[in-house]
Amino acid sequence: MEDRKVILSVRDLVIKFRLRGDILTAIREASLDLYEGESLAIVGESGSGKSVFTKSFMGLLDANGWIDAGSIIFEGEDLAQYKIEKDWLKIRGKKIAMVFQDPMTSLNPLKTVGKQVQEAIELHQGIKGEEAKDLAISILEDVGIHDPENRYKQYPHEFSGGMRQRVVIAIAVACNPQILICDEPTTALDVTIQAQILELLKGLKDKYNLTTIYITHDLGVVANVADRIAVMYAGDIIEIGKCEEVFYNPQHPYTWALLSSLPQLGVKGHDLFTIKGTPPNLFYEIKGDAFAPRNPRALKIDFVKRPPYFQVSPTHKAKTWLLDPRAPKVDPPESIRVLRQQWEVGNNG
Repeated sequence: MEDRKVILSVRDLVIKFRLRGDILTAIREASLDLYEGESLAIVGESGSGKSVFTKSFMGLLDANGWIDAGSIIFEGEDLAQYKIEKDWLKIRGKKIAMVFQDPMTSLNPLKTVGKQVQEAIELHQGIKGEEAKDLAISILEDVGIHDPENRYKQYPHEFSGGMRQRVVIAIAVACNPQILICDEPTTALDVTIQAQILELLKGLKDKYNLTTIYITHDLGVVANVADRIAVMYAGDIIEIGKCEEVFYNPQHPYTWALLSSLPQLGVKGHDLFTIKGTPPNLFYEIKGDAFAPRNPRALKIDFVKRPPYFQVSPTHKAKTWLLDPRAPKVDPPESIRVLRQQWEVGNNG
């Protein structure tokens, strides 16, 4: 992965919002390199900053939000310096596109789905008329919509939820972007449709040479689609590594907690694991490790000093004092050992 080209590089990004006269720091010095052609999953509880972080790559922050510090380097330019809509129009859709979680709010109910896909082609690819229409029909077919010629003429309300999500994906792909951000793309769908949509995104990534970012709070969803996983907590990326590294050799206590709450680790007749407490209040400055108050294994230093990244392998790093050579040895919970055993059996089987 390290020898791949970095397509987007975020450094020490700080994003703030003005709410009811107070300032909330939603992203706290987060850094990330995105490699060309990879699938990266950003996981974390609701409110951890996943959507805000990626919306900043497209200039989609709400009017009361702003980038306070840091950089987002893409194609040699710092997107964090963009101030006017005209700048963003060169990027949004054309270079970086997004699939939102609720297809009904993304689609215009008064226009046929075909026209909406065609508009994206005409706007971003400069192809017009019949040629654009033919391409729109072919993209509808690519996203798994049967009888695309007839479906082209239909309206969003004539499609099921899963089919609408396919249309939204078709519109994003029609922009011919380099990076496709999928913000909880399967949340509103039932489990069987979820799997189909994830398979579809996987296939489109290869066909259209996309670099994809998945945003989700469900670690189970990303296991089959992500090359790498970034774990986000309280506006910072606290662990990042290859999919198997984060799943089977997690290092941060928050990653342990997230994995322990996977339904497949539940034992019949016992309550599922839940993470105690609530995420920190981002209106206040956070001292030390943001997860410390919820971490039964927290060290004293966790409450005092924010941990830096410690390298676990060339592709895996985590922000936890447990990785400091001076730290006492703290074993991960039993559930993590079980996960690792399952993986080893699967790999050697």
